[in-house]
Amino acid sequence: MISICPRYPVQRQPNSEIPAWALAPLARAWPRIVLVALHVLPSLGLLLRTSACSALPSFASQTGLPCTQCHLVGFGPALTPYGRQFKLSGYVFGGGSTFIPLAGMVLMGFTHTGADQPTPPAAGFGLNNDVSLDQVSGFYGGRIAPNVGAFVQVTYDGVARHTAWDNLDVRYARTLSLGSHGAVLGVSVNNNPTVQDLWNSIPAWGFPYVASPLAPAPAAATLVSGTLSGVSLGATAYAMIDDWVYLEAGGYKGLTNRTLSDVGLYPGNNINLDGLALYARAVVQHSTGSQSWSAGLLELQAKLRPDRRISATDGYRDLGVDATYEYLAAPTGSVQANLSYIHESRTLNQSAASGGATYSSGKLDTFNANVTYVYRQTWAATLAWFEATGNVDPLFYPSGSVTGSANGSPDSVGYALGIECIPFGKLSSLARPYLNLRAGLQYTIYSRFNGGTSNYDGEGRSASQNDTLYGYIWIAF
Repeated sequence: MISICPRYPVQRQPNSEIPAWALAPLARAWPRIVLVALHVLPSLGLLLRTSACSALPSFASQTGLPCTQCHLVGFGPALTPYGRQFKLSGYVFGGGSTFIPLAGMVLMGFTHTGADQPTPPAAGFGLNNDVSLDQVSGFYGGRIAPNVGAFVQVTYDGVARHTAWDNLDVRYARTLSLGSHGAVLGVSVNNNPTVQDLWNSIPAWGFPYVASPLAPAPAAATLVSGTLSGVSLGATAYAMIDDWVYLEAGGYKGLTNRTLSDVGLYPGNNINLDGLALYARAVVQHSTGSQSWSAGLLELQAKLRPDRRISATDGYRDLGVDATYEYLAAPTGSVQANLSYIHESRTLNQSAASGGATYSSGKLDTFNANVTYVYRQTWAATLAWFEATGNVDPLFYPSGSVTGSANGSPDSVGYALGIECIPFGKLSSLARPYLNLRAGLQYTIYSRFNGGTSNYDGEGRSASQNDTLYGYIWIAF
């Protein structure tokens, strides 16, 4: 699950300059490229035939297979090799019923933090022990034409009490023979770099799959971790060769204030993306018997203009490495492990000149690792570790109650323990595939928060007071 905006106020950041002469033609042409792609891809799908995810009941109904065919458990984002192939191929696999592929989702939660927050985290909630309707989503998920499919999500945010578009991934894909090699070639039009990704090691589908919208969260995150989500639109071209090597590249343009309004957002959500943000991904993967693994690289380069009246920009460059491992031994026990490291370098020319940053250059490094054990595709236990470290910058990471940093450091370290029950989604499940449920408890522990362990915000709050117990019920239908 990904929210339409970052769940905490991320400070943003590239460093290596992209030549203006290289970006200018693409920047001028990009709105037309995206518009043409959105109109032409369905037509191409009718002309070109192929031989031959996210957890939605519509996908299961379309394929005629149980949810566990594509997912590690009966319901949830973690994909099996078959699930990755389904998404790679454009959400078009069939064999089940023919219908309009619509689905819905409801997420409800209970949040308890180690200590009361000094003020309510949102209007209508208390200082602690809050019950919330976190989100209600509607989906179009499935085949549009023989080679075209989509995952489209619109979400009502029950905390902000507002509806807007959420995840978007519209694909054209085709299977080809290239000499002695087989390949799947495709194009994804999407609104968040990594939402189109096949693996669960990087945003947008990385752990935690759900998190409390009412609990404090660290202030620092990399650009690729949701900053462009919902406020940009782009297209990437990809190729999977011999089910072994995956290559992808493309670009994203920021949405105008008027377009943001059209999709349910506000001018205040505009990150003022300057020119074209470039994204690239490379992965090698292999499956043998019940085991599979992958190792990948990613890069995102972008420039932001926090103040459109100033010509100087803030540049960000995210470079990441990631790896996954899966052992699938259904119906008894299965294991999935994910690891990622992302290094962000930034040149804050505008922010430093306007008082938004102390220094004109900086960095942020994030580490994430998690392992999940699943018993009979019904019970799941997860252990996760995360860390963010970066340079001290008192203006870029300002002080402030709960969410601030008294010493200007972004450093945060934490662990998460989770246990879940996923009773449906199997071949013999009740009302398959129309009813899916995931109920769980997730406990997050902070050993460091926004640069400190005690009095990290300058107002007496300690990192352990942000430890969070989050209980949730997650339903898809």
